[in-house]
Amino acid sequence: MRGLMQDWPLLCSKVIDHAANEHPLREVVSRSVEGPMHRTNYREVRQRALKIAQLLEREGYGLGDRIATMAWNTWRHLECWYGIMGVGAIYHTLNPRLFPEQLAWIMNDAEDKLLFVDLTFLPLIEALAPKVASLKKVIVLTDAEHMPETKLPGAVAYEEWLKGADGDFVWKEFDENTAAGMCYTSGTTGNPKGVVYSHRSNVLHSMIAQAPDAMNISSSSRMLPIVPLFHANGWGIALTTPMTGATLVMPGPKMDGASVYQLLTEERVTCTAAVPTVWLMLLQHLEAHGGELPDLERVIIGGSACPRRVIDAFQNRYGAQVVHAWGMTEMSPLGTLCAIKPEYADLTGDELLAVEETQGFPPFGVEMKVTDDENRTLPRDGKTFGRLKVRGPAVAKAYYKDQGAELFDDERWFDTGDVAHIDPHGYMKITDRAKDVIKSGGEWISSIEIENIAVGHPDVAEAAVIGLSHPKWDERPLLVCVRREGRDPTKEDVLGYLDGKIAKWWMPDDVVFVDEIPHTAAGKIRKTALRDEFRGYVLPTA
Repeated sequence: MRGLMQDWPLLCSKVIDHAANEHPLREVVSRSVEGPMHRTNYREVRQRALKIAQLLEREGYGLGDRIATMAWNTWRHLECWYGIMGVGAIYHTLNPRLFPEQLAWIMNDAEDKLLFVDLTFLPLIEALAPKVASLKKVIVLTDAEHMPETKLPGAVAYEEWLKGADGDFVWKEFDENTAAGMCYTSGTTGNPKGVVYSHRSNVLHSMIAQAPDAMNISSSSRMLPIVPLFHANGWGIALTTPMTGATLVMPGPKMDGASVYQLLTEERVTCTAAVPTVWLMLLQHLEAHGGELPDLERVIIGGSACPRRVIDAFQNRYGAQVVHAWGMTEMSPLGTLCAIKPEYADLTGDELLAVEETQGFPPFGVEMKVTDDENRTLPRDGKTFGRLKVRGPAVAKAYYKDQGAELFDDERWFDTGDVAHIDPHGYMKITDRAKDVIKSGGEWISSIEIENIAVGHPDVAEAAVIGLSHPKWDERPLLVCVRREGRDPTKEDVLGYLDGKIAKWWMPDDVVFVDEIPHTAAGKIRKTALRDEFRGYVLPTA
């Protein structure tokens, strides 16, 4: 016997319809690429998205076509997402921080037919376009006044292009499992791999994300997504925020400490999301110039492990709850968020911080386990770490064109490539990437844990740990540090700071100072480059 409920496909167009109908005048505030602040609302965003869909169909784009965007977080980028999805095409976010060769490969692999691009990235696209055979047209996200001269194919200013439509369009309907978006992983080895989101997975992910133990977003929230829409599906915020009717504040191209502080205070932001490097810049700005964050209630931090001093500063100095999150492009991307369960509600001080340093527990819709190399499930004891595997309705079951098929098993578990442990209450903690864990004397050392403690040293701006060859122990840790401006810590200072905070046998065999640590396009430490740089380095213990 089947249920007798209506067939109401989970399509992303229904999200912007809901926002426009139930929260029509709720603001969407953006710092424009041209400079001034721009204010619109969900009703206007929907109307302009309908114009985009109308024009796309008129020009021959539709179901299954990949339409790329290379743009900052602004109202125009948001409109493009909904217009593209509403006609049945697939938004494909391009990360401008990738190398040009990678971008050309990605665009050709996806066979992008049309591109929406911000003024910032026009020179990059002018160089790339001749290398992408499928690209027919480029729409520059600006108005006629700011439109520069360009030889790009079919290039037109966005605002002029929109004048050709009246918005008299009905969203296309199709199966909810139809592809809605694409995002390529910025892996450190091999070519990037394409992750293809469906309408169903996007909608379910956003329903999961708004929950109180997740992002905790409601119609009274004022959300500032500093994480770019081109990073891991924009953490789903482009759908979650309209779905709840929250005010959306978009940072545009300026994400330095001063600019972020201005938006947080002038727009009375209550909730915000970004990677740790953004929050380090904001805290440095506050340390240098002073200031308070009276409206900020919640800071969602993901992308890489968050140092304890960042959590401590936001919560104890500025009164904002830190929600440590973890996820992946392949997970749409949310996997865990660190809300505090009743079992830990009485903890204070360092004991509470130790819990908040974990990546948290999965919301409904994400299943999680750790296994050994033989795929045996390991105990949830908060100590035994192994390979982290996940599954759920917003978790990829394959990559585009079936690349990396070995990461997906017959029971639909996806091997994240992370090494982690899970405690009896479900809290997961990443201890390393599988390829970055240091294997010393048959035991594993977590490079991430050493890094997070080392960056707590008042004279250390950033830290990275890699394993180097050792004749007796196979591998031993090398700690690479960037000094804070105006400070001059020594090796002995840093090792002394670590003493007593980690196991003796985890202590780095050496500390070196560099001017800069290399990062991936997603802002993570690029340890492959560090290992290449220090390949011939001989540890003093060797």
